Parts: sequence; C-alpha cells; structure tokens
Amino acid sequence: MQGLAVSRVVNVSVAFAPLAAPLRNFDTLLILGDSDVVDTGEVMREYNLLSDVAGDFGTTAPEYYAAALYFAQIPPPGTLFIGRWASSATKGLLAGGFLAKIDQLLNKWTSITNGGFKIAVDGQAQINVGPINLSSVLNLNGVASAVQSAMITAGATGVSVVWNGQQFIIKSATTGVTSSVGFAVAPTTGIDLAAQMMLNVATAERTVVGAAAETPVACIARVDGRGWYACTFAASRKLTDAEHIANAGYIEGAEMHLYGLTTNAATVLDPATSVDIASQLMLAEYFRTVGQWSSNNEYAICSFFGRAFTVNFEGSNTMITMKFKIQPGVTPEVISATQASTIEYKRFNVYATYENGVAILEQGVVSGPAWFDEMHGTDWLANRVQTDVFNILYQTPKIPQTNPGIQILVAGVDGGVSQGVNNGLIAPGVWRGPGFGTLIYGDYLSKGWYTWANSVDLQPQSEREARIAPLIQVAIKLAGAVHHADILINVNR
Repeated sequence: MQGLAVSRVVNVSVAFAPLAAPLRNFDTLLILGDSDVVDTGEVMREYNLLSDVAGDFGTTAPEYYAAALYFAQIPPPGTLFIGRWASSATKGLLAGGFLAKIDQLLNKWTSITNGGFKIAVDGQAQINVGPINLSSVLNLNGVASAVQSAMITAGATGVSVVWNGQQFIIKSATTGVTSSVGFAVAPTTGIDLAAQMMLNVATAERTVVGAAAETPVACIARVDGRGWYACTFAASRKLTDAEHIANAGYIEGAEMHLYGLTTNAATVLDPATSVDIASQLMLAEYFRTVGQWSSNNEYAICSFFGRAFTVNFEGSNTMITMKFKIQPGVTPEVISATQASTIEYKRFNVYATYENGVAILEQGVVSGPAWFDEMHGTDWLANRVQTDVFNILYQTPKIPQTNPGIQILVAGVDGGVSQGVNNGLIAPGVWRGPGFGTLIYGDYLSKGWYTWANSVDLQPQSEREARIAPLIQVAIKLAGAVHHADILINVNR
C-alpha cells in the first residue's frame, strides 16, 4: 500500500504566467531589389553580415551595394532584410529541400545510372524524366546539368536546373501567373531522384507560382507585416518620382514604417522649382519618408538608416540626432551655401563637406515638418507603451474597473515613458501645449512627462458596460538636440 495522497492535506499546483508580447524592432531595414536570388515565395531573407549578402548576391548586384553602405557604419547595425521586387514577370519554380553534408557526397550520386522522376511544368501533364546516368558527374552542379538535359529531352523546353550549394532548384522557362513547376514524384522505373534530390512533396522546401510584374508600391504592400521597420529600393532600374511618391503615400498610412530614397536630380538643388521629388514630398508633408540627395551614390539613404538603426532604445543616453554623422562609402558633396539652404528648405538630407575639411550629414530630417530622431523615437515610445499596457491586461487575471485599477494601467504607461527619459528621448521642460487634467500651459514637467486618467466614476455607463478604461493622456517633453550655436566674443583693449 502507498497510503493516502498527501494532496488530501496539502495540494500544490504550479501555474505559469503567459509569456509577454515582445516589443517591435525599430532597427531593421528592408532593401527591395529585383535580382533573381530571392524568389517571391520566399519573400525576403535576413542578414547580419555583409559577407552573407555577398555569398547570395555576389559583389556587383544593386542589393549588395546598398547593403555595403548599411553595414559600413560604426558601430554596424544588426539586422538587414533583402526582399524580392517583381519588376518584371517572374518564373515559377520548385525549390528542393536542403541537403545534409552526408547527402552531398559525390559517391551517393555517381552510383546512379538509371535515375529519374515525374514532374509537371506550367500546369501540363506530368512528364517522365529519365533514365539519367550520373556515373560521370564531377560535382552536384554536374548532377543539376544532367537533370536539366533530361528534362529538356522529355519535353520541358527551356527549363533550368541549378545547385546553389544547399539545394536543387528547378525553374520554368515561362514567366507570369501561369508559370509553375510541380512537386516531383517517383518514376515508373529506376532510382527515385525526386526523393534523393529532395524535390517531392514531403521533402521540398516550396513550389512557387510565377508572378506578374508589380509596381513598387504593390511590392511594399505584399511584404508588409514581415517584421521590417524601414524600406528602400536597390534594383536594376531607378524608380520614377511618381513611384517614390506612391510608395511614400502607402508608408504614410501604414503602421509604424519609414520609407527612404536617394536622388541625384539637379532640380532638388534649384530654389526656383517646386516640382522636384524633394519639394513634392515636402508639400505632401510625408512624416514617414526620409530622402537624401547624392550626386555619386544612388543608395546613400542606406547609410543613413545604417547609422540610425544602431540606437538601442532600452539603453541609457542612447538617442542620437542624425545631423553631424558620417557616411562611410558615400563621397561627400561640395555644394554652395544656396544649394545647401535649398536642400534644407525642401526637407531633404545631404552629406556635405565643410571648409574645415570635415564632412557631415545634414540636417537629419523627414519630408514632413519633423526631425528624423523624433519620428524614430516616438515610434518606439508608442510601441513600448502599447506593448507594456497590453501585457498588463494579458498577464493579469483581472484589472478592476476602479480608480485603483486604472492606476495599474497608468503605471504601465509611466514605465515606458520613463525609459524615454533614460534613453534621452524625453527630458524635463516647460509644457507649451494645451492642458488637460491638472496640467496647464506653462507648467514645468519636472519628470519630463505627465500622465492623467479621468475617474471611472465620470465614465458614460455605455463605456463602463463595454469595459473600456477611461482615456489615459500623456504629455511628454522631447529632449530635442542642439544643431546650431551662436557665439559672441567681446574684446576689450
């Protein structure tokens, strides 16, 4: 006999609290290009080192040039995404599974003299590919070449088969939405290469239907929600002003994104015109677009983002202003005072040389009437407060709809805002806005912020029954930054 259960006297159970929702990242750039490396089904890849970009794209692709500027900053940013823009119609493809090192050994392939598989291309009936003799191949590239020849012989005209160092990829010769390559299946007779090449439904990574050509803004909309914060283009052709404006319009209405562009248009330097891209973005007051004029580097904005995205908002005194920063890899401009003032008026940025030999980025603005660090910082703050309050509601069994209960939410708001003081976004100062609660114009915010929530006793009954908290209002004083100084020296003889 084991006796009575101890739980009859003392019953202990363990309950785990739900994991908190994570904060968003505000240090990720997405470069959209049209090199045939990332397919539309894969959408985008993540990179942490420039060498990895070079491994995928080589060192002459637009995506590589843009990435080189992004990673050239000191300290370097951590994360870069590169995505695919279908600037022209794309091919359907079948991406095989990733082969383990042991499965890449040549003797596993040269022993095959009668391999094959069945496969459908472009929605047609399956064709029987083989028999394929691999006894004389020298590497897996040779395997791909032999399979390609066999597929063409079987009727798949123009199809391509490649080994990319990790997997086999079969691409159709056609493009557009009717272009496709189905999963391979075992042949009627012979060795099953569908399984060995990892091209069947059980082992392949994916099959991707071809895509029609898309506009840049359609591309941005397609890849939205994938974890990136800012985006720009680095492709085989330059975007038109109309395309940039369409992109900026989408980003302005999207949730917490930024759009970046570079132009070398001479009209940006002309104070007499307002039809240039900088003026149009300024007149539209696009707060979420940042542009740079560069006569020599069409991807200079990637350097801008690379420096900006080194900020860690959870640190202490980590906020930066973008003015005075350097851009490794970007040749500084030698421009006149009139040209510099024109760029500044049109709310664009430029990497300029000063007469003391120093080159700096100026002015660190977005196209709308705001500084870049203000947009970057307040995006982080909004997400930090939103996430903190969400986690309180999510992880707490119940927040009572009472004044003490609402103060729990207020404390959650204060936690995020206080970190804004720590990182240098917010600082004590005089409030120059309209008042609310007990705050009035001219009050000094000694903490840098003021938080207020109305009493639940004053709520409309309908809101109380809907379990809606009273509005929580926050006043913050931005720390700002010093960009100019006037010094007067008085001399007495």
